[in-house]
Amino acid sequence: MPDSHSSNSTLIPTLGRWQVLFYGLGSMLGAGIYALVGRAAESLGNAVWLAFLAAMIAALLTGLSYACVGGRYAKAGGAAYVTQRALEKPAISYMVGLAVMMSGLTSMATGSQAIAENLEKALGFTLPIKLVAIGLVFLVGCVIFRGMRESMWLNILCTVIEASGLLFIIIVGVKYWGSVNYLETPGDSAAGGGIGSGITLALVLQGAVLMFFSFIGFEDILNVSEEVKEPKKDIPFGLIGAMVLATLIYMAVAITAVSVLPWKELAASKTPLMEVAHRAAPWFKGIDSVYLGITIFAIGNTALLNYLMGSRLLYGMSHQGLLPRALGKLHATRKTPHLAILVLFGIVSALILSGGVKPLAEATVLLLLMVFTLVNISLVILKRRPSEPSDGFDVPLLVPILGAIVCALLIVVRVQAAFTDPKPGSATAPLIALAIFAVSFVLYRLMKPKDVVMVE
Repeated sequence: MPDSHSSNSTLIPTLGRWQVLFYGLGSMLGAGIYALVGRAAESLGNAVWLAFLAAMIAALLTGLSYACVGGRYAKAGGAAYVTQRALEKPAISYMVGLAVMMSGLTSMATGSQAIAENLEKALGFTLPIKLVAIGLVFLVGCVIFRGMRESMWLNILCTVIEASGLLFIIIVGVKYWGSVNYLETPGDSAAGGGIGSGITLALVLQGAVLMFFSFIGFEDILNVSEEVKEPKKDIPFGLIGAMVLATLIYMAVAITAVSVLPWKELAASKTPLMEVAHRAAPWFKGIDSVYLGITIFAIGNTALLNYLMGSRLLYGMSHQGLLPRALGKLHATRKTPHLAILVLFGIVSALILSGGVKPLAEATVLLLLMVFTLVNISLVILKRRPSEPSDGFDVPLLVPILGAIVCALLIVVRVQAAFTDPKPGSATAPLIALAIFAVSFVLYRLMKPKDVVMVE
């Protein structure tokens, strides 16, 4: 095993609490929110803001667990390290690591192609989409190879730009606040009562399930925890702070959207927030082009952070003995895991060229929920183990228990919806997720990692 204390194999802590916060916020804020508001309005009407609030509460249970383990076990292996430490089952840790990596790689593959398509739209002429996408992944890889500082500065720039698009909608639409009843739902008349009579726990939970996925991204912080200066303080601050800020932005955007545009129009629109921007700021003639640029930065930031997460994950799993030693080596000058970065570039390029990444990306959402469940269970075990560290940020035992239950229920809901949906191919995602776990287990058995260790 590489010497974890050698200057040639140890990542350098460079991240402060505000950089961790921007990392988490950049991971959560994305282009998806521009469509999700319309989908939620279809179910909840003007009460769409309740879906974000409920989703944040559900996501925060797991977020608090991640803040706890990230501060106490600041290792690049992230979830793979934590599950191995708690469960002591290398096969499970190996599958957890590959599941997290696959979620990042598929996101990069789909995101880079989306950027290329948006560039084609902006430039007004045909581009070789797949080649441009691979070129974009290469450029992002160069930034990550350069170093963590450079990656974080680019992340902060992209996060500010993508947040500015949402903040603009809030600013131009705030004058409409108070113009509607924010408890009105499509089910009010069916319920036979007044405004708000259609709000039920089942309805709010239905919206929360949809909006829960707008908070996915906070988990990536775990993989860069080894490069945080004071993980016990900075990771909880950054992770929880990012989730709270994202919630405030999401809720304000939701309130603005239904204030400016009737919820029925919002639900029927393919680009709901763009419709809101047009209605609230008719004087802004070039707004479509501006938001096209913001979308490019938002997707690009997601690709950057997923690439960064993936490289640190491979590095950490290498030091655990779950992957080849070479992936744990750092560049002599840049002190970055250059071989891991190169390997990821090859895998993402292959995914882009293969096509059909979308079903794979949908499947990795299920994999992430499984990882969340296992991390929560791992924290329960670690908290009950007397020999484990107990200093720094802590949460009651009930938090990871509830977090595990919520994530497990979300898996059941997603799988049930997939198998009961009459649309052709609806069951593809859970079947792919199952296949990924099976292939991961086979790979583990073939590689037969030996001397799996817990790097202290």
